Amino acid sequence: MGTSVTGAAPAPEASPTPLDRVVPAPASVAPAGSPYRITRGTHIRVDDSRENRRVGEYLAKILRPSTGYRLPVTAHGDGGIRLRLAKGSFGAEGYRLDSGRKGVTITAAETAGLFHGVQTLRQLLPASVEKDSAQPGPWLVAGGTITDTPRYGWRGAMLDVSRHFFTVDQVKRYIDQLALYKINKLHLHLSDDQGWRIAVDSWPRLAAYGGSTQVGGGPGGFYTKADYKEIVRYAASRYLEVVPEIDMPGHTNAALASYAGLNCDGVAPPLYTGTEVGFSSLCVGKEITYDFVDDVIREVAALTPGKYLHIGGDEAHSTSHEDYVTFMDRVQPIVAKYGKTVVGWHQLTGATPAKGALAQYWGLDSTGAEEKAQVAQAAQSGTGLILSPADRVYLDMKYTKDTPLGLSWAGYVEVKRSYDWDPGAYLPGVPTGAVRGVEAPLWTETIEDSGHIEYMAFPRLPGVAELGWSPAGTHDWERYKVRLAAQAERWNALGIEWYRSPQVPWGSAGR
Repeated sequence: MGTSVTGAAPAPEASPTPLDRVVPAPASVAPAGSPYRITRGTHIRVDDSRENRRVGEYLAKILRPSTGYRLPVTAHGDGGIRLRLAKGSFGAEGYRLDSGRKGVTITAAETAGLFHGVQTLRQLLPASVEKDSAQPGPWLVAGGTITDTPRYGWRGAMLDVSRHFFTVDQVKRYIDQLALYKINKLHLHLSDDQGWRIAVDSWPRLAAYGGSTQVGGGPGGFYTKADYKEIVRYAASRYLEVVPEIDMPGHTNAALASYAGLNCDGVAPPLYTGTEVGFSSLCVGKEITYDFVDDVIREVAALTPGKYLHIGGDEAHSTSHEDYVTFMDRVQPIVAKYGKTVVGWHQLTGATPAKGALAQYWGLDSTGAEEKAQVAQAAQSGTGLILSPADRVYLDMKYTKDTPLGLSWAGYVEVKRSYDWDPGAYLPGVPTGAVRGVEAPLWTETIEDSGHIEYMAFPRLPGVAELGWSPAGTHDWERYKVRLAAQAERWNALGIEWYRSPQVPWGSAGR
């Protein structure tokens, strides 16, 4: 005999996502009380400032398609979702999220903190909130308080647009993915042997000719000044600062091919579409070299509102040590002249880093003690460090020997390996305060489209973001892998292509 469903008890309502399920892990979590439910009557209340309203509109734009609700952004009313600026011990990027039956309030000292709080709120809602069509809900936010400030001020991701060129829209897509995990620096590798990607009015052939190809011989491309400004603007709207890199004195074949006079022998080499490194060098003894550097830095600095300009400096194997030191002594003051702070790969510590300069370490666990000691000595003398160990956080390293994309010169880097290290204790002899943060570079010898970017970045990128944001005391692989697994449904909803690492208990989302 069948059982009638008439009068049957309703199915139990889905529980809200626990407050501690967020990536990066918040500094402090205190669950308490009833959840808040977003409904047709919810509005988003903001302080009456343009920046604050922008964050409110950003949140509304995420929530409206999936909830189907109007969610007006207003400076008046009570309850609902409130974004509030107030004095407190939040720093420039911290926030507090309070949730209860009557509403959710995100409080911060600066709008960057409100924006990061919004990313936390996104993760507390069901993953289907990310979809661009109406979903059933319910839209519950667990009750309690999250208080959160970042461990490090530099939480970066680098995209190499030189080996393969990526369009403005492709870069914007990556920016949106970075913002979800509170990344705050986008380092763009704009020049290399295989392509020059930024228009420079005073040296027009750099982009027109030097940007006309890429690895494998494709058409390449470059950013006009308007394109670059649009990337900078969009990144700023997601609270990421763009750090442009013009790599020199090596990795310069695209420039050398564009202008014969930059070569010591006055002969321009052919354009290069291979993947070898270390064969090119600007001519350190020629005065035209410094005219060129001055013009390029002046124009790129004028387009870049951020504080930093990256001058590369790695793998200058065709430049003698003496010439390298001479070159860096000439070039670093040019960066300062145009109001920027020098960033360079850690080989810069083999010269004399300018006061306030940052060195980006990309060595391996197995890098020799002498090289590590040179970096540590610079750190002891005041040079700040960004940590990007290649066998930990280079997103272009293969996960395993079977990974269809990427390289393996630094070894295979599975998800656990990329997460399971402490930036504060990584390099011996480095003062704790010298470590400014972490950055995950993605070199693109084998990366050709957004799907490739995503497959190599996810699921490793969120772990690097957590190393940069979360207190050291929250760091635990066994707990992290469970939180990471919970992100997969969100990636699916966002249409992100990702690697199903066997180290993570993905559940049904990984099928």
